[in-house]
Amino acid sequence: MLVNVTAGAPGRTDRTRPPEIINSPDWADLVDELDVQPDNHLVTKQRRSAFHDTGLDAHLRGLGVTQVVLTGISTCSGVESTARSAYDHGYHVVLATDAMTDTDPDAHTNSIERIFPKLGETTTTAEILDMLAETK
Repeated sequence: MLVNVTAGAPGRTDRTRPPEIINSPDWADLVDELDVQPDNHLVTKQRRSAFHDTGLDAHLRGLGVTQVVLTGISTCSGVESTARSAYDHGYHVVLATDAMTDTDPDAHTNSIERIFPKLGETTTTAEILDMLAETK
C-alpha cells in the first residue's frame, strides 16, 4: 500500500498547507525511490489517518491482512493517526521507526518513545526485512 495526501480536513482554516506546496502540480506525487508498480494499491487520503474515508480497511480485510507495517514523513501526525486507526481496527501494528521523519523533532521523539509502544511493536527496517527473509 502506498499513501499520499491531497487535502486537509474541511472546516479548518487556521491551519493550511503553505501556498507554495498546494500550488505545485506535483505536491502529492510519490517519490521515484518508492518504485511504484502498476499492481500497488494507492490510498489517497484527505485526513491525517490513511484509514479515514479511504476504503483502506475494507481493502486490507478483503486481502486477509491482519498486520500492517507503517512508515511515513509526518511521524506525529499522519503516521501516528494511521497507527491509532490501525490499532482501533484490530490490526497488529508494526512501526519502522527508522523510516519516519517529522518537521518537529520533539514531537517525532514523543510519538516513537511514548505513543507507538502503546499501539504496536517498534523496530527498524532492517529487522523487518530480516524477519520477512526468514519467513520465505
